[in-house]
Amino acid sequence: MDTRFNLCENELAGRFAKRFAGLAQILHQSPLPRSTQELVSLRASQINGCGHCIDMHVKEAAAAGESAVRLHLVAAWRESTVFTEAERAALALAEEGTRLADAHEGVSDETWALARKHYDDDQLAALICLVSVINAANRLAVITHQKGGSYEAGMFAAAMG
Repeated sequence: MDTRFNLCENELAGRFAKRFAGLAQILHQSPLPRSTQELVSLRASQINGCGHCIDMHVKEAAAAGESAVRLHLVAAWRESTVFTEAERAALALAEEGTRLADAHEGVSDETWALARKHYDDDQLAALICLVSVINAANRLAVITHQKGGSYEAGMFAAAMG
């Protein structure tokens, strides 16, 4: 499978990518814990089958000090003991917000209540926006066949700086 289209080499897509990356920067600077951001991004990317984003978020999380055990267990977080209640609430919201076509109600009232219990308004706003942005990023990468494996921690920040 070859990459279909280089978004950075197209003028219109390049302008879009810069603005899209700006959204990610806003979220990185939000009060939502960075570890939660990486776990949520990783889980949504796993669901969407985005190798490029899985590669990026595993490596960024590891570089930020996330343990290998937790990274390996994100896909089975419900059957794991290594995540806090707040992280579990964020992962549940990420899953339900990603699997919209699989659930008639989208994010359930139960999941919403758990997220409200653990996150203040600014953190919750960041979490909602993060789920939206990572799903869009996954779609961009999957549609264009961006491959995982070559990302190195810090590449995204370097490209934006």
